[in-house]
Amino acid sequence: MENLPERPHPHAHLRASDTDRDRVVDVLRDALMSGRLTQDEHAERLEQTLQARTLGELEPITQDLVVPQQAMPAASPAPSNSPVPIEEPANPSDSFDTIFAVFGGGERTGRWRVRRRTNAVAIFGGHDLDMTNAVFEGREVTVWAFAIFGGIDITVPDAVAVRSEGVGIFGGFGVRGGDDPDPNAPTVVVKGLALFGGVGGQKSSKRHKNKNKGHGRLGH
Repeated sequence: MENLPERPHPHAHLRASDTDRDRVVDVLRDALMSGRLTQDEHAERLEQTLQARTLGELEPITQDLVVPQQAMPAASPAPSNSPVPIEEPANPSDSFDTIFAVFGGGERTGRWRVRRRTNAVAIFGGHDLDMTNAVFEGREVTVWAFAIFGGIDITVPDAVAVRSEGVGIFGGFGVRGGDDPDPNAPTVVVKGLALFGGVGGQKSSKRHKNKNKGHGRLGH
């Protein structure tokens, strides 16, 4: 039969997980790099992705793009002997945060909570995320950093391992942790894109060795 109404997605009402959002972000990044999306389209869809709460809200964002099917492994439980404080949230699916810096700047320092997923977007602005005294809400946390004509600086405790998996296009992307991370400490995975901007950072002891030199800036 023809002209039948399109059937709604059977799971559109379900809450979107960090894995669901990560998959959409990956598709948008690939589409930007391959020229299927303009910078403005990418920025608009990225904001929609980070704010999406359900699968139904995510589906239209990549409806005209190729969506790879990926499966993400479940996170392992946090060890009790971590040298860095880890406090598992009551509802892991709600452990995410989104921060924007547009023609301005923002700072996270002191004893703040590092969610399992943090989305940091800097457009002609900057973020300074100092995790030295932070509490981590997972054995592995992910920071999606998008710096477009801006900068994002990330400082991690010396015991924390870092995996830098982002891409720099006419910009720099690289975050380093300590040389000898503790296997019981959290792992910070930094993903995203630096477009005419920079995403960088280092271990806490290096940053705070001299607080009067280069505090909160990329490349120090």
